[in-house]
Amino acid sequence: MDQHAHQTTASTLFPPCDPFDQQMVEMGGGHTLYVEQCGNPDGLPVVVLHGGPGGGCSPMMRRFFDPAIWRVILFDQRGCGRSRPHAAVVQNTTWHLVEDIERLRAMFGIDRWAVFGGSWGATLGLIYAITHPDRVAHLFLRGVFLMEQRELDWFYGGGVGAFWPEQWARFAEMIPEGERDDLIAAYNRRLFDRPPHEQVRFARAWAAWENALASVSSQGRSGEPGGEYARAFARLENHYFTNRGFLDHDGWIRANQHRIAHLPGDIVQGRYDMICPPASAYAIAANWPDVRLDIAPFAGHALSEPGIAERLVAATRRVGEVHAQAMHF
Repeated sequence: MDQHAHQTTASTLFPPCDPFDQQMVEMGGGHTLYVEQCGNPDGLPVVVLHGGPGGGCSPMMRRFFDPAIWRVILFDQRGCGRSRPHAAVVQNTTWHLVEDIERLRAMFGIDRWAVFGGSWGATLGLIYAITHPDRVAHLFLRGVFLMEQRELDWFYGGGVGAFWPEQWARFAEMIPEGERDDLIAAYNRRLFDRPPHEQVRFARAWAAWENALASVSSQGRSGEPGGEYARAFARLENHYFTNRGFLDHDGWIRANQHRIAHLPGDIVQGRYDMICPPASAYAIAANWPDVRLDIAPFAGHALSEPGIAERLVAATRRVGEVHAQAMHF
């Protein structure tokens, strides 16, 4: 849930940084992940978890970390970006992704690392930390999404549509009126039970609805997403949302949050985030003793919004400086 066209002020971020390592890593089940490393090979390790599901990483994501201090590891999750097979949902669940993260950590010989993720990346980061709390040194989260039914109802059941009725109408009117009581299910039938060229039309509508609300400055405008990107993004999001994140029950993250209560964390949240409203960030922070909740007053959801980017950079800078001498957690 964090791909968009808006760009943040260049001076907010660290300078562009090229990877010192790029590789395709076999993960089994027919999946191969694109993985890259940048920054300091001997620095503080951090894994970056992109949004979506299905969004993929971008070069901008490297720039939230001081390259002299951090060893930044980014990868495209199963089925999206440069990972293959493209738009595939077979053997593609939250638990496959958690296992992928652990395999990468072991492959790179890392004992503990920081986790940086926004939107779905925040969801995945929390689930990974709850599952492997001994492997996480710090959590940097943005635009918190807890994979709860109330959040899906807000975004796909008409809640936010009350604020953006024109955009909601375009999204909903792709579906016959008799099926609009469950748009996730209705789109699922069209993203999976149609030929690929027909899937693209509905995939673009799915992606455009989300992109239109990503930034407070967009005012509901959304560019036309590329067909192949939109198809992977929409299919994977819909697949995960249809299966409620492959979690045992609604509210799973909050029910298991006690497992990470001892970990330090930073949450950056846009006050006017229309995709992932602040209620989820507030709820998780309320029961997390060692977390800093920083609400950007004039920001929405997008990673690139200045208010969001400035606070994330400040957080990674602060944590990096604390651990810079030792260069390990």
